[in-house]
Amino acid sequence: MSSERILIIDDDRQLCELLAEYLGTEGFEVSAAYDGDQGLQMAAEGDYSLVVLDVMLPGGIEGFSILRRIRAVSDIPVMMLTARGEDKDRIVGLESGADDYLPKPFNPRELVARIRAVLRRMRFPRPETVADADENNCRIGDVMLDSAARLLICSGRKVELTSAEFGILEILMRSAGQIVSRNHLAKEVFGRSLSAYDRSIDVHISKLRKKLGMDSDGMERIKGVRGSGYVYLRPLSAGMGKSDFNRS
Repeated sequence: MSSERILIIDDDRQLCELLAEYLGTEGFEVSAAYDGDQGLQMAAEGDYSLVVLDVMLPGGIEGFSILRRIRAVSDIPVMMLTARGEDKDRIVGLESGADDYLPKPFNPRELVARIRAVLRRMRFPRPETVADADENNCRIGDVMLDSAARLLICSGRKVELTSAEFGILEILMRSAGQIVSRNHLAKEVFGRSLSAYDRSIDVHISKLRKKLGMDSDGMERIKGVRGSGYVYLRPLSAGMGKSDFNRS
């Protein structure tokens, strides 16, 4: 059984009570905050493994603001709860640093599955290796990824990533030069297949591109291949020309 501590920030007290009871039977220790100010304070002071955060909150601080404030000081995984059909909320949440989202209403079993998927990728690095990689480290050009330490160094600087971003980048780097489908990334990182019009992988890729920037040759590090997925490009010195994948 798990002993992970979960913080739920949601003004629906009945929902919080139900989730606390259900998650408790799954071995989680649950705390709840019913407004943004209380949630921020508890997130800052408590030792939580994951935050479940509702987008719609009363008072002066809504969910996206809380997420941005949490991200300014912590890389704790955050799962957003959004109104069903509000795709723009999900995209904004992912762009602001959320690790995953779940539309309301939802099945508590799916919430547990999503939580475990996020926590699992935080605890267990992928064992696959490629050239320039050992069990924990993967280096391509000026980018070094350390799975055990959850650390990414790019051009000599430390880059802060969410757990979802780290998981996606690790898969792409360890498969450098090979196209990885969006659905494979979703299954490996989120533990689920992509639904129709689900742009979560694309949003995370966009965030990664901004954080990593271009390589020393002025090339994109992550290239989209239309109708197929994404590929992490090796530097020109590794034998890949600028014309590769130019049809995406």
